[in-house]
Amino acid sequence: MPASQSRARARDRNNVLNRAEFLSLNQLPKGAPEPRSSGRKASGPSVQPPPPGDGARERRQSQQLPEEDCMQLNPSFKGIAFNSLLAIDICMSKRLGVCAGRAASWASARSMVKLIGITGHGIPWIGGTILCLVKSSTLAGQEVLMNLLLALLLDIMTVAGVQKLIKRRGPFETSPGLLDYLTMDVYAFPAGHASRAAMVSKFFLSHLVLAVPLRILLVLWAFCVGLSRVMIGRHHITDVVSGFIIGYFQFRLVELVWMSSNTCQMLISAW
Repeated sequence: MPASQSRARARDRNNVLNRAEFLSLNQLPKGAPEPRSSGRKASGPSVQPPPPGDGARERRQSQQLPEEDCMQLNPSFKGIAFNSLLAIDICMSKRLGVCAGRAASWASARSMVKLIGITGHGIPWIGGTILCLVKSSTLAGQEVLMNLLLALLLDIMTVAGVQKLIKRRGPFETSPGLLDYLTMDVYAFPAGHASRAAMVSKFFLSHLVLAVPLRILLVLWAFCVGLSRVMIGRHHITDVVSGFIIGYFQFRLVELVWMSSNTCQMLISAW
């Protein structure tokens, strides 16, 4: 026994952890749980472990992130197609904007291209229609001119409302002109000149007796008005195409609500 006790004391002296500077390593930190013993369980109320289903549900809830914090790694086919078409539209519109500025390749033709665009502006068309309405002396002519005036006013209000709603900028940083501010045509989508040219050309083709060359020139004029707006950098290609479509539907709407001769005479006399 004395020999075994002396060997135990020698081991304690040789143990590094028994030194004063290492005594803190043998003590449990404050608030740490006591280690479980393999012996008899301690007396007191026992804590029941949570069922496995609750733990899995909590883990799933903790892994779920808010929708705004998630990155869409697999965008839909519609989103990819829309973004691709939008990029193509911007690229092609910038290529066709050859008269967009003084340093453009066709800068010398900018004045002529702008003049073509002015032929599709709302102010000259409304002023000319009112002047012809005052000078007209036939009931049939007054009926056609009154409905044309209604179509022009409908076009201005429709384009201004859609532009205010979409607020799309043009492909180049070009400021609108004075006439554009008067007709509230300050944004790019849709192209007001294109919608007006399409509506007027379709109106004339339906209600005027024109020769075939004049019909072809009327269609070419509407196309040139839309192209001129892209060349000076005011609109994208899709803006002009959308303007043509809107102009056609405006014509169809005017045809549905066509004012008769008696209604036109009543409005003229009241005016």
